[in-house]
Amino acid sequence: MRNAGWQASWLSCVLALVPALAEPASPARVYAAASLTPALTEIATLWERAGHPAPVLVFAGSATLAKQLQAGAAADVFVAADAAWMDELASSGRVDAATRTDLLGNALVLVAPSNAAFRVDLRPGAPLAQAFAGRLCTGEPGVVPVGTYARESLRWLGAWDALAPRLVGTEDVRAALAFVERGHCSAGIVYATDARGSPRVTTVAEFPAQSHRPIVYPAALLRGATPEGRAFFTFVRDSRAAAAVFDRAGFTMLRQLAP
Repeated sequence: MRNAGWQASWLSCVLALVPALAEPASPARVYAAASLTPALTEIATLWERAGHPAPVLVFAGSATLAKQLQAGAAADVFVAADAAWMDELASSGRVDAATRTDLLGNALVLVAPSNAAFRVDLRPGAPLAQAFAGRLCTGEPGVVPVGTYARESLRWLGAWDALAPRLVGTEDVRAALAFVERGHCSAGIVYATDARGSPRVTTVAEFPAQSHRPIVYPAALLRGATPEGRAFFTFVRDSRAAAAVFDRAGFTMLRQLAP
């Protein structure tokens, strides 16, 4: 009887462990700049097809995401559209500094609705404000990275004072692009990758690289990241499959991959 009792106890322990052993891994939780929406969504699909749980992707302006993470939002990975918001989050102790990587680069372009394009030469002193009528959309300067880059470029051109009263600041670059696509704004300043992915806008011109700070997307793990989150971060940062997606989307890879 004692032996039978021991066997029953052993069996109950084994059965209790089965659900835990069979429980799938928690999905990676990723907070990323809105301009990464198409590319990271495609990369997440590749990850899922490889047998992993579908990552939970949260896209918004870098400022919005950084503030949510500072407030305690649960996430494994953060990819910002400029260094300032990664620095801001790092100052709160949430970033695993050893994993921080300058992942991607981008370019800044002037766009217009496809059916209302215009021509202008983006050089200092050029009459940009006179080249189109109506509003100019971009991210909110000083808050949304694309808007900050845009303000730097407009000041370099000497066009900021004339265009600032006509500027519509949005919560992220995808919102600015949507305003131009719908004709609510006559022009917009967005990233080259966003313009490239939209058939409803025309790229009027690319801003000279020297007109603004380099556009850099830093990526990092957050402290307490799950094993699945760490694995997905490594896939995004180091795999040729992810690099190919970023390249097709028009991003510049800043990280040198191993041969």
